[in-house]
Amino acid sequence: MFQTSINILVVDDMLTMRKLVSKALRELGFTSISEAADGVKAWEVISSGTKTIDLIISDWNMPNCSGLDLLKRVRADSRFGKTPFVLLTAESDKAQVIEAVKAGVDGYVVKPFTGEQLNAKLTEVYKKKFTPATAA
Repeated sequence: MFQTSINILVVDDMLTMRKLVSKALRELGFTSISEAADGVKAWEVISSGTKTIDLIISDWNMPNCSGLDLLKRVRADSRFGKTPFVLLTAESDKAQVIEAVKAGVDGYVVKPFTGEQLNAKLTEVYKKKFTPATAA
């Protein structure tokens, strides 16, 4: 599982949802959580160099810059392209999930969610990103 000291960026245009996600992360033991209200503000945090963002959890549907657009921007930048990225969204349409996977998303959580579901997804993302594949 991720170290609880990693820097997490929570991106959602709804303050209530940002607070819910941050609260769930704190309950899982994470201590360094930043928030951004949309993809534009998130990109400012990510690219500012103030601190390294180790995990991004973003809503899909936001004004100014959607979570999918933010994901594509992160993946296109060699400085941040390998950063674990989880989309947290009410969208569960198969075509949208496929679009997110093609764009390089590491995990997908459908709202509403529980802390246990978020924890399970973060564990899955960590294993996918940081556990070497074993030869079969």
